[in-house]
Amino acid sequence: MAPMDPAREASDGPTPSGPRELLDASTDAAAVVSAAGVVLGWTRGAEALLGLPASEVVGGSAARLVAMPADPARVAAVAQRCRAGMGWSGLISVRHRDGRSLDVDLRVSASFRIGADECFLLSARERRQQWSVGQSVLDGFLTRSPIGMAVMDEELRYVWLNDTLERFGGVPREQRLGRRLSELLPGLQGAAIEGLMRKVLDTGVPVTDYEYLGWSWADPHRQHAYSTSFFPLVDADESVTGVCYMVQDVTERWTARRLLTLVNEAGTCVGTTLDVMRTAQELADFAVPRFADFVVVDLLEPVLSTEGHGAWLTDAGPASVGPVMRRAGMSSVREGCPEAVVRVGDRAGFLPPAHDVNLLVDGEPILLPVLDPSDERWITEQPERAAKIKEFGLHSFIAVPMRARNTILGITTFMRSLNPVQFQPDDVLLARELVARAALCVDNARRYTREHTAAVTLQRSLLPQALTGGTAVEVASAYLPADPTDGVGGDWFDVIQLSGGRVGLVVGDVVGHGITAAATMGRLRTAVQTLADMELPPDELLAHLDDLVLRLSAERTDDEAAHRSTTAFLGATCLYAVYDPVTRRCTMARAGHPPPVVVAPDGQVSFPEPPAGPPLGLGGMAFEATEIELAENSLIGLYTDGLIEGSDGDMELGMSRLGELLSRSDLDLSTLCTSAVRQLVPVPQPDDIALLLARTHALGADHVASWQVPVDPAAVADVRARATRQVAAWGLEDLAMTTELVVSELVTNAIRYAEPPIRLRLIRDSHLTCEVADASSTAPRLRHARSTDEGGRGLFLVAQLTDRWGARYTPDGKIIWAEQEIP
Repeated sequence: MAPMDPAREASDGPTPSGPRELLDASTDAAAVVSAAGVVLGWTRGAEALLGLPASEVVGGSAARLVAMPADPARVAAVAQRCRAGMGWSGLISVRHRDGRSLDVDLRVSASFRIGADECFLLSARERRQQWSVGQSVLDGFLTRSPIGMAVMDEELRYVWLNDTLERFGGVPREQRLGRRLSELLPGLQGAAIEGLMRKVLDTGVPVTDYEYLGWSWADPHRQHAYSTSFFPLVDADESVTGVCYMVQDVTERWTARRLLTLVNEAGTCVGTTLDVMRTAQELADFAVPRFADFVVVDLLEPVLSTEGHGAWLTDAGPASVGPVMRRAGMSSVREGCPEAVVRVGDRAGFLPPAHDVNLLVDGEPILLPVLDPSDERWITEQPERAAKIKEFGLHSFIAVPMRARNTILGITTFMRSLNPVQFQPDDVLLARELVARAALCVDNARRYTREHTAAVTLQRSLLPQALTGGTAVEVASAYLPADPTDGVGGDWFDVIQLSGGRVGLVVGDVVGHGITAAATMGRLRTAVQTLADMELPPDELLAHLDDLVLRLSAERTDDEAAHRSTTAFLGATCLYAVYDPVTRRCTMARAGHPPPVVVAPDGQVSFPEPPAGPPLGLGGMAFEATEIELAENSLIGLYTDGLIEGSDGDMELGMSRLGELLSRSDLDLSTLCTSAVRQLVPVPQPDDIALLLARTHALGADHVASWQVPVDPAAVADVRARATRQVAAWGLEDLAMTTELVVSELVTNAIRYAEPPIRLRLIRDSHLTCEVADASSTAPRLRHARSTDEGGRGLFLVAQLTDRWGARYTPDGKIIWAEQEIP
């Protein structure tokens, strides 16, 4: 071990314990040295450390690598220790290939043998100088750190603080030292902070990231947010001797979080309904007192109307003509909003002085941190408001124009009075976000209101404006649109004058809501009128109506397929009834609709139920008709399901209640209809409601005359004479000649072309009707005869001389009829 002598010169003696670190041959410089001091192995780490390749070192003496004087005694002691099975470590100097000296940590393993040679494994790593902190560096860190720091003693009195903390609080260092936080800054949650520091002293557990709000003497007009951490100071014997706390100003972070929180809260509180005025009021209520002490929302008149589009912006009027606004909402920390000059619903027109309509057009908020009511502009342009500002101490002001989807809606104004803090630029960001969120809700409500109004207008225009039942029935109706939140439905009703004094009663309900349902309702009502004019019986009419709904559904399917929609079915229910005042019989059929209600003259209520039939639009299923007889002055009611469903959805109970209400005979028909709807539906419902009431009348024998007609052309003259005498007996001499011609033509055609039995009937009600019935199912055809034809002009003359004429089929054949207006 003689080559190791220099190592002992660098060592103070053997280390009493093993190596300070685990041997790591993967990163350290390592070599294998024999007991004679010859290098037997050399690693790449050793080559990198000393710059000597293995070819120059292996086989040579290790002593030439050491840059220290020899110390044979200590080398012998190290060898003896390693032979005893214990390692050794120490600091030595070695020589680099370039001649410089390196200080390395050397570790020697316990001895081991390679063959007959006793060997030692040496591992070394360069000793790098540890960084020592100078006092000037430490002082700079403590005083120039962007985080405020302080040391408190066990009595929580200031012992030391850095410059940053002094700037945060605005209290000089000399005034702080030796005093407590609660004594210096009582408004800064001093008691709560000292409670946390006391907890740290008692438990030794640090507290991190405690946030609080407060004011600083350095910035007394603005509230700041701070994040504070506390940890104990421990001496050598592990006893807590004080508390160190660190403070960071996180006002920007807190403001951003507050902005996000308030905007999220506004999303749940503002725009809960599709009502413009309600939405404006919700904005004002939300901002007071969270953000301001007095808030007003003024909207343009076109926004509040059902047709407004902000059209004033494109008017070619003089520039001085500004928009007209109305107060839509306001709120105040003072009861009754005494700060307001105008009330909700009144014209407002408030714009800050020195600003005109361009404020609304440009859409940039206005911030007045200090509102001066003595400003000459306020006194001159807004004297009444200037007085209110002075009276109630309104001292800070933000005005934000409301815009959504390139539409100007109005302006929202925020003011503070009881809150002493002035509005800051950060508050403008919050006000802008609140108003932007509310503006979208107002615009949605405006668009919905306009669409709903259009749908209601469309539906009401498609419903009958005036109903008349002629002499057959007295009618009354009531209609209530659905709750605006559910949209307009497709309920409809109608009364159709038919030939022979008969009347058609119809009620229906289209599936769905909105303009589409209203438009579909109009198409179906028109179709029913057209089919009724063709004198179709109720079951056949519903069959044709079902075909129409199927075609409409097919059109809708094609259209919605283009728009990738899956809702294609278009359905409806309908009830159609025909009442004949001569026979007092009512024929009815229904397509998935509730049955009618009938109240007899004695007050007895019944619900005749013709076969329900499928709803319109299913197709492929038949409809059946039922005929009932009604006593004179009976009441028949047709209605939609919205009237009887009620809040509990029990339709049978609703039908029973409807019957009870209609059985009252002390009310006229119109009052009875209105009263029944009001009592059955006291609050808006999600579905439309329609009720059609008809009180039946009968035509007595003095209004009807009929004769059997022999199948003999000679009988035409006799029948014609009888009809003429009957018309004269009714006092209708002015119609005698026309009636004679009509009877002659219709009876002659029946004898010539139809089959017996043939019957002539005259009916006098609001019209004079001539009917000729026969057993043939072939209807006559109106044609225009040529000038050379000898005949063929009969029906043409009938059509010219009467108001209208037509044919209807019966189970026994057909009836040809013609009507004349009674003067």
